[in-house]
Amino acid sequence: MEVSRTGFEELTTEILHIHRLFFEETEISYTSIEEADLRIKLELEVLENEDEGLARASALVRDTELPDEEWTAVNERMMGLNDLAGRKTAIRRAVCTSLLQALQQMTGLTQPWGILTGVRPTKLMHNLLQKHDRETCLQLLKEQHLVSDEKADLLVEVAERQLKVIPDLFHLDREVSVYIGIPFCPTKCAYCTFPAYDIRGNNGSVHSFLHGLHEEMRLMGKWMKEAGLRITTIYWGGGTPTSITAEEMDALFVTMHESFPDMSAVRELTVEAGRPDTITPDKIEVMKKWNVDRISINPQSFTQETLDAIGRHHTVEETIEKFKLARDMGLDNINMDLIIGLPNEGMKELEHSLVETEKLLPESLTVHTLSFKRASRMTKNREQYEVAERDEVAEMMERAIEWTTQHEYVPYYLYRQKNILGNLENVGYAFEGRESLYNILMMEERQTIIGLGCGAVSKILFARGEEQSEVPQRIERFPNPKEPSVYNQAYLEYIEKKIKLLDEAYQPLREKLTSSQ
Repeated sequence: MEVSRTGFEELTTEILHIHRLFFEETEISYTSIEEADLRIKLELEVLENEDEGLARASALVRDTELPDEEWTAVNERMMGLNDLAGRKTAIRRAVCTSLLQALQQMTGLTQPWGILTGVRPTKLMHNLLQKHDRETCLQLLKEQHLVSDEKADLLVEVAERQLKVIPDLFHLDREVSVYIGIPFCPTKCAYCTFPAYDIRGNNGSVHSFLHGLHEEMRLMGKWMKEAGLRITTIYWGGGTPTSITAEEMDALFVTMHESFPDMSAVRELTVEAGRPDTITPDKIEVMKKWNVDRISINPQSFTQETLDAIGRHHTVEETIEKFKLARDMGLDNINMDLIIGLPNEGMKELEHSLVETEKLLPESLTVHTLSFKRASRMTKNREQYEVAERDEVAEMMERAIEWTTQHEYVPYYLYRQKNILGNLENVGYAFEGRESLYNILMMEERQTIIGLGCGAVSKILFARGEEQSEVPQRIERFPNPKEPSVYNQAYLEYIEKKIKLLDEAYQPLREKLTSSQ
């Protein structure tokens, strides 16, 4: 599908995202309606009434295959008369709302997230809660963003729980969290776009990579100490960190404890042991030795045919065995992931996965909705994979919500992805008191995350205003190389650039600390 209209180039991204809620294959062409040879034709008009302080947008949609039909919607938004940013926001929301409503009329589809198309809707929720009471926030979500009652309630519940779990969520300027990326897996799953290389392959030497990671830990630990920063959480991800040997894991923990500031003050240390076929008793002993207090063992599905289809070369039985092994050896905070909408799975397969999960009752459970990520094998060969229809995916999500409620799990973090089935969401559930601090911090972007290792992305928050609850003025992403061979050759160069960026970001804080002493 293509869309035709001139004059709205600045809103291209928003218009495209709204259209993709309804039509997967969408491109925008800015031409006159008369010249366009397109199936879907859109006319947008915006009128600004400065006397009334209103921006009024109208959308008219036509389908050339249905020449006698047309769908229209009009929306008004208040705008600040002398506020350029407020004016632009009002126009954007008016355009997106009118377009969404017209396309909902055309297709008969209702979008539960309304005009919210971003990855982190809870960030919006936190910003609203800092200014308004709970009921006003719910009203604003529904009226200004067209969010459904159910999703608005979910957002408020998640945001309020996050503040209960991390009361100082908006006051972490003098702390950072650390992500350590180990880019190896036994095999690469069909839906995956993370840096994950077959540990048996030749995409860079494991030994050379680990040498670079040790050095990055030392140099970044030195910088954190000199900057006077403490660490809130540490997360080992990848890939699958438990793909390397127990001896290699142990050596990394030694370097981490020798290099990082005040390890006794770290609130949470997580190791992603997501692939059951990488978990062994000696690796569990290493994690216990170094006080790892949270791990993930991810089945994704408890149907063997599904695991085979998506390239996870472990058995359902192995998932159960390794979960019980970790539990028996004393690891008492285990997360599991399930994915709704995997190939050839419907409600029957989800029910089976929930029955098996009930036998184990992990401390936390993340329920993902399958997303067709652009670079994944599944997306590149989409015709080979049959997935559930939109309505069934929504029913499956409802069943997962019902199941977690029955078993007293509470939602504590939420994010969304492009091309996610049913335009739904991914939700992390946990027993009370077992929520992942890192997941909250990483999603809400309220503190700097320093990424070490292959494919790790640092998210560096620049100076805030005097009020610590203010949204950061700037967030800078700094990615490490994804390929082990490139990382092995260039890690020192990337460390130097990262430290330079961090120095720039934390200079105001250093000056403030110096002046107060």
